[in-house]
Amino acid sequence: MSDLSQLRQKIDEIDLAIVKLLAERMDVCRQVAEVKAGTGTAVIQPQRVREVLTVRRQWAIDNQVDPDFTEQLFRILLSETHRIEIAEERNEIAPSKTAEVSGSAPQSALDTVACRIDHVVVAVANLDSAMVFLTSLGFKITRTQDSAIVTADAGGVTVVLVGPGDPAVDAHLASHGSGVQHIAIEVLNAGFVQQALAEAKVPLLTDVIVDADGHEQVFTVLDPSTGVQLGFISRTGHRVPISGQNVRALFRALAR
Repeated sequence: MSDLSQLRQKIDEIDLAIVKLLAERMDVCRQVAEVKAGTGTAVIQPQRVREVLTVRRQWAIDNQVDPDFTEQLFRILLSETHRIEIAEERNEIAPSKTAEVSGSAPQSALDTVACRIDHVVVAVANLDSAMVFLTSLGFKITRTQDSAIVTADAGGVTVVLVGPGDPAVDAHLASHGSGVQHIAIEVLNAGFVQQALAEAKVPLLTDVIVDADGHEQVFTVLDPSTGVQLGFISRTGHRVPISGQNVRALFRALAR
């Protein structure tokens, strides 16, 4: 049986191969950009984007890889491809974190494990109007088992809308009005983040909460200087969306 060091070495070798393939792909993308520039072809071609995502999802399914995870990766890759097509026309040197990472200042605990914004929860005084607005932007609205909570999705972006009718939500709206209630950041491990925040003496609203779907979450208290409350989430179960019960429980915890 391979030991841990051998397995890590194998992962390093695979990751190096991935990076080399990324470099090769980006080189081809630069060539595509040159062809587009020479023929006046539009930079963004929605049908091609949809085709790429659909085919890659099927490849993932065929190879027993989570298709949602694969789509997320390719959306990031497509975003970088677009950046390269546009940035080739700019002359300034791109900023880099290399000096920060390799210099005297080490990465913080959060900088080490934070991945992306997972979702944003928005409290709204009028749920129907908010749904109409996001639908007009192109978001897909999905109702949860809670009639006053819906999710709005567009690609890899998720906004959770919470309407009035619950005392805790009504109290929040009375105090703050409609707006962002909290930002959820995906992290590798919520327990690690909780420990790091506690050591930094950051006030926490909750311990790590684990729901039936395998979402691990921990929340800070609302910061009075910025009006922002943060949640940190790691997914240890199936890749399923946050339920209305999760969001409702948070509002009720805030009201205590």
